Amino acid sequence: MRFTFPILTLCHGGAQRMLVELTNGLTARGHQVVIVMPLGGDVSYDVHSTLLITDYTLLRESDFPVSDIIVSNFYTTVPVSQAASLNGKGMHIRLSLCYEPLFLPQNEVSFPSYHITDKLIVLSKWQQELIKLGHGISGSIVPVGISASFRNMNIRKELQEPLNITAILRKVEHGFSWHREQDYLVNQLDIVKQNFPWININFISPPDECFTSDSLRRMMNSGKYRFFTPLNDEELCYHYNGADIFVSSSIFDTGSLPGLEAMRCGAALVSVYAGGNLEYARHEENSLLSYRYENRLAADVMRLIQDPVLRNRIAAHGETDSRSWTWENSVKILEQTATAFLKGNGAGKSRSSRPFAENG
Repeated sequence: MRFTFPILTLCHGGAQRMLVELTNGLTARGHQVVIVMPLGGDVSYDVHSTLLITDYTLLRESDFPVSDIIVSNFYTTVPVSQAASLNGKGMHIRLSLCYEPLFLPQNEVSFPSYHITDKLIVLSKWQQELIKLGHGISGSIVPVGISASFRNMNIRKELQEPLNITAILRKVEHGFSWHREQDYLVNQLDIVKQNFPWININFISPPDECFTSDSLRRMMNSGKYRFFTPLNDEELCYHYNGADIFVSSSIFDTGSLPGLEAMRCGAALVSVYAGGNLEYARHEENSLLSYRYENRLAADVMRLIQDPVLRNRIAAHGETDSRSWTWENSVKILEQTATAFLKGNGAGKSRSSRPFAENG
């Protein structure tokens, strides 16, 4: 099949990683994949598909080659993808990597964009149900995966370090990071440090964000925390492997990839319920989960510090459970879903999802 993916940027991030893994995977399976990107978009990953960078900062319908399938993602790529589809350049399928209306500005634009096509792909049951309730469209699920670069290197004892509590911090300036609840995260980890001063608090940040963020630089200069700025998956894997406990405070994620990656690397996961992370996280079995209103993040981390048996059991179960989450599986499901849409057998409008179903 011939695929066109209009993508605004491939900077570091979970959504961008999934786009790269899916397009690379489709290319490896013998499909023709073209990524159409506007001028100025970043490329922070190795791209194996054809990358077509236009001469303009906005995508235009004329930039799209003829293909079998056009896969839009971010809401601003949806109208132009539909225009290209109506001009005979391929069937338009929307891949919703996040549900934009709930956490981004311009929800008066992003919300109705979900009415443009009923051919929809989502990442989790939670996201599927959310969109079905709001728009009456039942998306097909293509789950997230884990790169083969991430594995348990079994180096924690060799490091001979105090217990390492690790989380990811992103740049807050000029961005959309409120849903990550980073102030809450830092506050909770400060509480942990006050009660257990001998532990290490580590933050992982993309280097291009860390060194251009005044707030992150102030935290780095305070000396209270260790900061890691991995340049690639190998370095990120190493820092995941140094973590005894990985902490996530995000309250809104369709997939929540870092927690899954950390589990694969042998860290015990402590997380706030974010919707999509229920696909892989089970409280008291392979992680400790709490709702944000419970304000329990620090307590759960301290519980694992004080109970190494529980910590090791949760980490071991998490690593085992994570093995079924592969990008190869994600690509295969995407391929099957695209084929079904082309044959007219894909998911979409569902009578069972209608709030106004006929009552006779």
